[in-house]
Amino acid sequence: MKTFNAVVDAGSFVKAADALEMSKAAVSRYVVEMETRLGVRLLHRTTRRLSLTDEGQVFYARSKELLAELQEAEEEITSRSKAASGLLRINAPFTFGIIHLAPLWGLFREQNPQVTLDITLADRLVDLVEEGYDVAIRIASLESSTLVSKKLASTRIVLCASPQYLEAHGLPKHPSELAQHAVIAYSYSSTKDEWRFVGPEGPVNVKTKPCIHTNNGDTCRAAALANQGIILQPTFLVGKDLSEGTLVELMPEYRARNLGIYAVYPTRKHVSAKVRALIDFLTAHFSQLGPSW
Repeated sequence: MKTFNAVVDAGSFVKAADALEMSKAAVSRYVVEMETRLGVRLLHRTTRRLSLTDEGQVFYARSKELLAELQEAEEEITSRSKAASGLLRINAPFTFGIIHLAPLWGLFREQNPQVTLDITLADRLVDLVEEGYDVAIRIASLESSTLVSKKLASTRIVLCASPQYLEAHGLPKHPSELAQHAVIAYSYSSTKDEWRFVGPEGPVNVKTKPCIHTNNGDTCRAAALANQGIILQPTFLVGKDLSEGTLVELMPEYRARNLGIYAVYPTRKHVSAKVRALIDFLTAHFSQLGPSW
């Protein structure tokens, strides 16, 4: 199969033989054996040029995919057999990085002592390739991209406020009432000041009028605890407040979308041992916590 692909890519048996460091006779024999096995002609041969038959075009496309997957599998196994080492640059959201990742780095280093960590916390969306990161942790509904992602867990986005705020300003019964309430908005939200829910009657969108904008979830939480208004934040941040009653979930029948917690990295090909070690480590850790929290 590799020989057949080399012939097609090179455009001749002679050039393929040179590229593969094989004799022209051996290259020709491999292609003939392939055609005999398949029972079809793959190549039109003339003294001047080669061209693919219809069957050859189909087989070339599929065999190229299979060979690429085989190479990827071999590289993955090779990377697993090597000790993880070198500088590993990681980006993570600020609050999630402090609460849920910071306690893990010591254990990861114990298991991978030859890895040096360079960890940057930032809520903005970084460009992994341009900024030179090996792995980023993202909490989002990932759209299609050239990046590779591994889902670690999910988190629920909760509408909540303090009991004192609700006592002073009333308990909203429908998302449309949020337009008359003080809200604390997260600046990096993909929907900006429009908050979206799915309720008994279907999707409901409401344009809020924030009294505070901030690019940090901790600030949203602190403002809500200080009775400043209503927030829409993930359970990994406000879960403890909800369980202790310092924040109260509002309108649970109207649900905001769940978000995935992902480890993303630039490519499946040539995944280094240090990146593979981190992905495996995080996958094992978050699988113990359950799929959603």
